[in-house]
Amino acid sequence: MTNLSVNINKIATLRNARGENRPDVEAVALDIESFGADGITVHPRPDERHIKRSDVYKLRPLLRCEFNIEGYPDPEFVDLVLKVRPTQVTLVPDAPGALTSSAGWDVEPNREFLTSLVERFKDAGIRTSIFVAADPEVIKATAATGADRIELYTKPYADAYAADPEKAIAPFVEAATAARKLGLGVNAGHDLSLQNLEYFARRIPFLNEVSIGHALICDALYLGLKETVKQYKACLRPKTENL
Repeated sequence: MTNLSVNINKIATLRNARGENRPDVEAVALDIESFGADGITVHPRPDERHIKRSDVYKLRPLLRCEFNIEGYPDPEFVDLVLKVRPTQVTLVPDAPGALTSSAGWDVEPNREFLTSLVERFKDAGIRTSIFVAADPEVIKATAATGADRIELYTKPYADAYAADPEKAIAPFVEAATAARKLGLGVNAGHDLSLQNLEYFARRIPFLNEVSIGHALICDALYLGLKETVKQYKACLRPKTENL
């Protein structure tokens, strides 16, 4: 079954709006874990506009589920990851001021840089995932870095899903299949939601993990956090019937 990792950046954004500790990021993370999530994801950015580096240090010893730290691997980020030693690090190519992740790595020109990072993280016992577009050639280059997994950037799928689900999913099935043949695990994230997640997971049955934050927290405003986690998990359960 595909794991659900919940990105809690938006919880931290809400907390930071008042400069106090409500909602309590640590308490919410533990609640999400107790509601059935398989992992917690954080994306600390240099300006600390949501998750703070101090949050990352505090969360690590509290969580029993998988802990995924994603971000651009500048020296400060690399130092944080090596000190915290999460279950997984996901490398994204965001500029420092990026509002959100909006593209995968152009891996080939950055292969030496990424390979050196993968080696450092693997030496520390940290699973490494690289954020990429659904492009078999990019995935081939990613495999050459020694990374354990890719994370497919799924906004193009989400944008096209309503108009033509089959057309929207096709490049992702191809990319995931290529990754699997190369020995890479397959994660996915960005704009996956209750509307499009089940179809995605059923068409890519060997999907290891999805990381979902914004859509899940938006749904929780109406459904409540416990029910929302439950519904997202339901989208990921294996189905025997054909689409």
